[in-house]
Amino acid sequence: MTITTIDEINQLIAEDMDKLNACIQTRLHSEVVLINQIGGHIINSGGKRLRPIIHLLSAKAFAYNGSQHVDLSAIIEFIHTATLLHDDVVDNSDLRRGEDTANALWGNAVSVLVGDFLYSRAFEMMVEIDRMQVMSILSKATNTIAEGEVLQLLNCHDPDTTEERYLEVIHSKTAKLFEAASELGAVICDRPIEEQQAMAKYGMHLGCAFQLIDDVLDYTSSAEDMGKNLGDDLAEGKPTLPLIYAMRNGTSEQANMIREAIEEGGLDKIDQIHEAIHSSGAINYTSDCAKNEAKLAIAALDFLSDSNYKEALIFLANFSVNRNH
Repeated sequence: MTITTIDEINQLIAEDMDKLNACIQTRLHSEVVLINQIGGHIINSGGKRLRPIIHLLSAKAFAYNGSQHVDLSAIIEFIHTATLLHDDVVDNSDLRRGEDTANALWGNAVSVLVGDFLYSRAFEMMVEIDRMQVMSILSKATNTIAEGEVLQLLNCHDPDTTEERYLEVIHSKTAKLFEAASELGAVICDRPIEEQQAMAKYGMHLGCAFQLIDDVLDYTSSAEDMGKNLGDDLAEGKPTLPLIYAMRNGTSEQANMIREAIEEGGLDKIDQIHEAIHSSGAINYTSDCAKNEAKLAIAALDFLSDSNYKEALIFLANFSVNRNH
């Protein structure tokens, strides 16, 4: 079977996805009605479930036949959802996946607290799995994600942010949970440490590719495709790689304009900045960086035996850099 669409991946792991969705619904439940409302709003708002899918495929690539991969996939989704709730508060976002954000509907305080609930529920489920290595990987990942959020905050409104500092943020903030999801597939199958590390490498490079393309799409896609307000990063003064590259390689006038936009935030000159990003080659450069990350992700899978699950993991690496949303 040659995997050519996300739908084919969903068919490949349909039984596990049904179990995952049932697990999420069951473990999301709280006696506090508002937690159910907000958790359900964001969990069921059309996300790709990409991180849980990566974990399920990773486990199946090693012929796992237990049930812990379903619980771990739910844990990974809860952690991801908690970060989204907190991100939207920090960024004051009002649109995600084409829907109003939880903080736009219910306010910042409730969104933060429900994010905390999802984190704590995730750790409660980790304890039930009762594997110290699993807890170690996920607790470190959660800590690293928080560090990445703080690093990103420190970079905001700083036009002197380097490419290296930007990459440090995406390694921590985005790629780390991809890395954990992939690595844990090998861990629960008790594979040798070299194979665990290879799967971690796959997830890390895939996560970097995914975020790099997200930053490209902020200047090449439409709000309808992306399901969010395009230009949000620029409005918040976040120096993403397209902006960093355009400042470094555009004209002095373009560099000064982008520098001012990052320092002050806002979208007053968004059209001129779009032009600067495209004319400087920033889109192609960032896309090429993403493609290289995807190649490294695929290369990390060389040790795996051929299977539909390996094909699906390879497809996801290619999909991460060839998508429009």
